[in-house]
Amino acid sequence: MRRSRNAKIIATLGPATSDEKSIADLFNAGVDVFRLNFSHGSHEEHKERYDTIRRVEKEFNRPIGILLDLQGPKLRLGTFKNGKVYLKAGDLFRLALSEAIGNEVGATLPHPEIFLALKPDMKLLLDDGKIELRVEKCGVDFAETVVVVGGEISDSKGVNVPSATLDLSPITEKDRNDLAFGLELGVDWIALSFVQRSSDVTEALELVAGRAGVLAKLEKPSAIDDLEGIVELADAVMVARGDLGVELAPEDVPAIQKKILNICRRAGKPVVVATQMLESMIHSTTPTRAEASDVATAIYDGADAVMLSAETAVGEFPIETVSMMNRIINRVEIDPHYREITDYRRRDPENTAADAITAAARQIAQTVFAAAIVTFSTSGSTTMRAARERPTVPVLGLTPKRSIARRLALVWGIHSVVTPELTRFNDMVDVAAEAAINQGFASVDDSIVVTAGVPFGTPNATNVLRIAKVR
Repeated sequence: MRRSRNAKIIATLGPATSDEKSIADLFNAGVDVFRLNFSHGSHEEHKERYDTIRRVEKEFNRPIGILLDLQGPKLRLGTFKNGKVYLKAGDLFRLALSEAIGNEVGATLPHPEIFLALKPDMKLLLDDGKIELRVEKCGVDFAETVVVVGGEISDSKGVNVPSATLDLSPITEKDRNDLAFGLELGVDWIALSFVQRSSDVTEALELVAGRAGVLAKLEKPSAIDDLEGIVELADAVMVARGDLGVELAPEDVPAIQKKILNICRRAGKPVVVATQMLESMIHSTTPTRAEASDVATAIYDGADAVMLSAETAVGEFPIETVSMMNRIINRVEIDPHYREITDYRRRDPENTAADAITAAARQIAQTVFAAAIVTFSTSGSTTMRAARERPTVPVLGLTPKRSIARRLALVWGIHSVVTPELTRFNDMVDVAAEAAINQGFASVDDSIVVTAGVPFGTPNATNVLRIAKVR
């Protein structure tokens, strides 16, 4: 199945979309990668979804990516008498490590790392920013605060500390168990939640050990302070605008999103834009004009993929939502202005043979009106380098490893094809021509541009380019 667009679609599975027909319909509508959200559901439920995706993959004979999204260290209040209280602006409110039941004047906050990071005048946000507290006085086990923005607060609501970097690993014990389970299943990407610093990514990379790609979710202001370090280490990045939008002022989020996208594009790292992209379609068959513009802006700005969350997990119109996102992306990508922006933002190649050949492949493909650029890679590096160039022709990524083909499903413009193991470049050219025809990208007598790293199996060693006629 050939997609007519380059940017990819990620869809979250949930109660509304867990059966085989729904997953097949979502794939047909345009989904390239399915997200398993481990903040909800049991291991048994996620295994069923995983197995179903793999059956659909086999049915359509197309590699499908699977993203495991770890819950991360969600910080929450304790419980309240009668389950909830109402806080009024100007009231004093005490947070403490004690196990006491909460009331109108105080509550338990069972996270010592928060108290260690607090300082007077710092802001605390409760329940996704609905309630705001200001710290008046604090110690290692308490904080005296004043309510700035009041409202109803109930048991176990989330707590955000925008201006502090917490001494907290992003990988909890639950995450470690979920990670081990997911890697055993064979997921393709691990999404790391609440990344604060580049060392968090290092910790995840060590645990994953190359068995999947590591995607760093940027949803903390402190992560933006170490943005280039995180981008350098991570295999991919997500602009997770949910929690990021809680901890930052709304007017700051668009600029931060553009900054992240620009840095990822310069680094050649895949970047995903997520959260509330078509949220009104949870209950409606059409998006708002603002939502359509939001998706389009992410594509104009260079996103590799856009993600749907509740829209497909619990929404009433998951197939219609994916179809709409597919149409928006297609419309942007045929806009001449999109190509102008894309070409303008292309960075100069690095001083390496691999970069020189990849840049030349894009230029040659455009000059000779090639039907496609075809890469061969065992690690995916050659193929991702070709995608980074944002060519005007499709990129066919040939690989003998199904796991790599699935991982590349997240990356802009790549149509992955699983091939037999190859040892000779001439054989690869023949396989490339055959794949270009079979996958619907070329006809007899069309030209294709072929790149690879020889000897095969050497990562980051792109060193061969050939223009070939399809026979």
